[in-house]
This record gives sequence, structure tokens and C-alpha cells, in this order.
Amino acid sequence: MVTELREGVWWIDCTGVNAYLVADDEDLTLVDTGTPFDATRIEAAIETAGFAPSELDRILITHYDLDHVGSAAKLSTDAPIYVGRSDAPLVTGEERPSLSGHKALTQLVSGLLVPDVPTDRVHPVADGDEIGGFTAYHTPGHTPGHTVYLHDEHRAAFLGDMIIERDGDLQPSPWLLSYDTTEVRRSIDAFVERAPAFEVAAMGHGTPFLKGGGVRLRELAAE
Repeated sequence: MVTELREGVWWIDCTGVNAYLVADDEDLTLVDTGTPFDATRIEAAIETAGFAPSELDRILITHYDLDHVGSAAKLSTDAPIYVGRSDAPLVTGEERPSLSGHKALTQLVSGLLVPDVPTDRVHPVADGDEIGGFTAYHTPGHTPGHTVYLHDEHRAAFLGDMIIERDGDLQPSPWLLSYDTTEVRRSIDAFVERAPAFEVAAMGHGTPFLKGGGVRLRELAAE
């Protein structure tokens, strides 16, 4: 299912996770790629929005997890893939998660289902990088390289798993799914302090907010 959140921003409902398509005057960007079983669904959503997968100018990955990078190597595109510096070697298969910690062990096991992406397509992202109309914010905690992407023109923030939405409320990424929940909260606070105002809060899990997303995230940080 694909839903237009506002002009130029589409929500792609994948297998228990969200991906997003963003179009501006010059570029077409996919944010996250769902599970390894979502490639056909994502390509159909891109076509429903009026484009072809081959028209993608880039793919932005918020973090390395089965349900966010799973179809990156399966889509019908050679578009460059951008991912946080610490997570990039996992996307290419140059490194594997360690055996220490519950989150890393989960990634190690689930990663067996994730095809590696060719190294020449993957571009490590640092805090503050500008990629097309997006600005990257390093927000570690859920994973070491977790990155939020904010599109200022569309006033939309693509928040990955830094937060989740449940029954209309925002919650920080929980312990079971995170490397470090204290760092998750620090990342939320830092992002709220640094980021310009935005309306759309597009998280990886749950229903995205069309309006007031930035305000709601500030309220969560204040708690």
C-alpha cells in the first residue's frame, strides 16, 4: 500500500515496517527498503506514485536492520545507497555484527537473510552531510550508525527507529531493539535541539504524523 502524505512524499507500508518515497524538483529518493521480501511491493508503490524504480536518484538507509535494508540489493536500480558510517560496512558485508549484546546477536542472525550490497554503491554518511534536499543527523542508540534524514523543503523528518509510534503516542526505541537506550534518548534530545521545525514525522514503525510531528517529538524529549 502506498499513501501520499503530502505532495511529493509517499508512505510505503511494507511487511511490518515503513519505507518512504520523496520527490522534489530534481530528485527521487527512497528512504529505507523494507524486508528482503518487500522488493516487489516497493517497486509497485513507486510505479503507483507515477515513477519507475530506475528513476531513483538515491536510496537513504536510516540504519542496518533486516527490515530497513532488506531489499536494497533486490530493487531494479543502481542508485547510490547512503547509510550512517558505522552501519555501512554491515550493509556491504565487509563486517558482521559482533557476538556481544542482544541487539548485535539479533542482527547477526537476521543478517543471513539480507543480501550484501556492492561496495561501490554504498556511501558512508556523517552527521551534517547534505544529500540532495536532505540533511543527515547522526542519531546513535538503536544502532551505532543510525541516521535521521530531514528534508527541509517538504518539512519532513525520516526518523527510522529512533522512535516508534504506538496508539498515537511516540516512544523511544525500546531496550529489546536497541544497542543503548540511554544513547537513544540523548539522540532524541540532540536532534530536537538542532533540527529545524518540521511537520511530517515519518518513523519506521507505526503510523506517520502528517502535521505537528516536530512538536510531538519535542514533547517526547521533554518527558
